[in-house]
Amino acid sequence: MWQLKNMIKIISVVGARPNFMKIAPLKRAFDSREQIEAIIVHTGQHYDAQLSDLFFKELNLPMPKYNLGIGSGRPAWQMGMMMLKLDEVVEKETPDMIIVYGDTNSTAAGAIVAAKNDLPLIHIEAGLREFDRRIPEEVNKLLTDAVADYYFSPTQTGVDNLKKVGITHNVYNTGDVGIDLIYQNLEKIKQNTAILEKHHLSQKGYYFMTCHRANNTDKVENLRAILSLFKQLDLPVIFPMHPRTKAAIERHGLQKMLDAPNLILSPPIGFWDTQTLVRFAKAVITDSGGIIKESYFHRTPGVIIDGQTEWIETVEEGWNTIAGPNTKKVLYFLANLPVPSHHSNCLGDGTAAQQIVNIIKNHQYVK
Repeated sequence: MWQLKNMIKIISVVGARPNFMKIAPLKRAFDSREQIEAIIVHTGQHYDAQLSDLFFKELNLPMPKYNLGIGSGRPAWQMGMMMLKLDEVVEKETPDMIIVYGDTNSTAAGAIVAAKNDLPLIHIEAGLREFDRRIPEEVNKLLTDAVADYYFSPTQTGVDNLKKVGITHNVYNTGDVGIDLIYQNLEKIKQNTAILEKHHLSQKGYYFMTCHRANNTDKVENLRAILSLFKQLDLPVIFPMHPRTKAAIERHGLQKMLDAPNLILSPPIGFWDTQTLVRFAKAVITDSGGIIKESYFHRTPGVIIDGQTEWIETVEEGWNTIAGPNTKKVLYFLANLPVPSHHSNCLGDGTAAQQIVNIIKNHQYVK
């Protein structure tokens, strides 16, 4: 039985960089409403301060009320520990709703805990698919959407995917909440040139690269193909190395492939510097869904070193191209960068967070 509530307590479950980007604008939108108490629970999936604390500080987010401190581990173990500890928080806080973001292990763990506690579940970034269950994030997407009650999709493709499996109730195309953050701080990003000066980079005179997907870090042939790009590119490449990628390079004994004179290695970079580097790059090379979206927003061509992407619209409009972990294809696409004539702002107009909060407020019914 669903009942009307005058005051709603919502737990937001986060655990990784993509989650932090999405919760920042939404937390501000929640805080503007007196009828909503929003609690942040950090699973600790990204436990490295460079991937976690840095972003909370940089995005002016309050530190989570709870940090479950799970850390790294085999996915099933990691999710199991998340569920156990999150269930204790739910029992203590007795929330009215749970929100999960994207497609991380933290997302799926939060979704299952919500379902098992008979709590309404809100999925931010619902409906996206890569149609390959070998991809860990794809399994998390499917699990989460299977038990969600409210579906906030960032694109029409997400809405269409849900419709194909019979999900049409409480489905909304709001745009992407992560894009809200960029809209709100665009002038700050444009003026943030210190990171370019630090690495002696000129605007449109370098490539920005990221690599962290399991399909690329766990398969040595894929990782070798990606790393071999450095010595074949004609411009500086700035490469903030994800801890998973660094560990994989060491595990596979590929450290010598980093000995390229044009390669600028960096530890993980904060949100604002990342936006600046994406905006002013000649092109980005990435397997990150977040960077794919951000390059589209900044109108910087992107070459995707993964076999697929859920951000279909950005490919259809020509701003991103799928090359996979294929050295020859990446080099070809970089040598023939498109100059798309169409940019529809298909990821939203910067109002996603407010739309989501308005919808939740207008549906102030909880189980």
